[in-house]
Amino acid sequence: MKKKAKAKASKKLKIEEMSQTHGKDEENYQPTTLNQIWGDDGMGKYNTLKAEEYIKTVNEMSLSDLRAHSTKIGIVPVDDREVLTNRLLAEFRSHVNKYTGPGQNTNEELDVSPETLKILGEGR
Repeated sequence: MKKKAKAKASKKLKIEEMSQTHGKDEENYQPTTLNQIWGDDGMGKYNTLKAEEYIKTVNEMSLSDLRAHSTKIGIVPVDDREVLTNRLLAEFRSHVNKYTGPGQNTNEELDVSPETLKILGEGR
C-alpha cells in the first residue's frame, strides 16, 4: 500500500511582509527601438504623452474627426463612438508605454471605485 504524500502547509504571510515587483530593471533602462536611440521622444504620433491631454483632445473631436484620426493612427474606424474612443485610448496607452521607462511617472492616476476596492479587499 502506497502512502499518500501530504502537501506542506505554506506559511501565511502578512501583508506588511509581502513586497511587489514589476520585474523591470530601472537602473539599466535601454531604448527598445531605433527611433528611441535616434532621439524620438514619441511626441510625433499623438503630440503628447499625457493621458489627460489626449483624452481631452479625443473628447473634443467629432465622429468624422475620430474616424480620420484612427485611420492616421492605424486603427480601423468603426461607427460606434465609444468603441472607437476606447480603442484609441488603448492604442495611446500602448504607445506611451513604449516611450516611458520604468519608474517614469506619466502623471496618470488610477480611478478605482469603492466597489473595486471592496472586491480586492476580499482576498485578505
